[in-house]
Amino acid sequence: EESGLCEVILIHEHYLVRKPEKVCWVEAAGTVRDGVRAYTALHYLSQVSPGKTVLVMDGASPFGTIAIQLAQHRGAKVISTAYSLEDKQYLERLRSPVARVIDVSNGKIDVAESCLEETGGLGVDIVLDAGVKLYSAEDEPTSKSQLLPHKHDIITLLGVGGHWITTERNLQLDPPDSHSLFLKGATVSFLNDEIWNLSNIQQGKYLYILLMIRILEDIMEKLSSSIFRPQLDEPIPLYEAKVSMEMVQKNQARKRQVITI
Repeated sequence: EESGLCEVILIHEHYLVRKPEKVCWVEAAGTVRDGVRAYTALHYLSQVSPGKTVLVMDGASPFGTIAIQLAQHRGAKVISTAYSLEDKQYLERLRSPVARVIDVSNGKIDVAESCLEETGGLGVDIVLDAGVKLYSAEDEPTSKSQLLPHKHDIITLLGVGGHWITTERNLQLDPPDSHSLFLKGATVSFLNDEIWNLSNIQQGKYLYILLMIRILEDIMEKLSSSIFRPQLDEPIPLYEAKVSMEMVQKNQARKRQVITI
């Protein structure tokens, strides 16, 4: 019941969805988790709709790619950040290109300034981050985290009534941060990957089942109609699963990894 690397596992029927014939197994397996995260962030936590502006940080990541496609499908204008020239080129080649790609790889581009410029000074309606810097540059080690925006930048570029969806589990907001959010009437929500596994206790099992079935079926439908085009690595045989898992745990895997049996 626990292992994801067994040849046979037991799964509750409410966690399963019928795979459309047009969808291959690799795409189905590699899209479900990111699809659920994207729906949680953009539908249940922020209610994306036509005319809204969405900033997706690290849009070339597997999750960022699905989030961009879902936001565009809902009629939103999408801005995204890129952490390398390769990421920038990938985002510009998407079937529906994003409105603006902000290349932060050299550390010289101001994300807040770029977003305000793109929105005419109004700010974005929804921010979906990929982590944030909590302290000043001299307090943090030199790494890829230096490319992340500071929490103050996120608050600055957020528009009135905006929604900040964060993946930063240790986010700390000081009183001035809260005051700025208060003046904008903005909200902060946390994107917890396991929220649907916990929600059946709080919301009632019947409601939980209906929501999960609806999300999973919608993800498969969008895969079948090519609205979702996931970013996947080559399928990995079971005997290489341990190496792949280590790469994922060390954040060395840039594309979504799918194990085949």
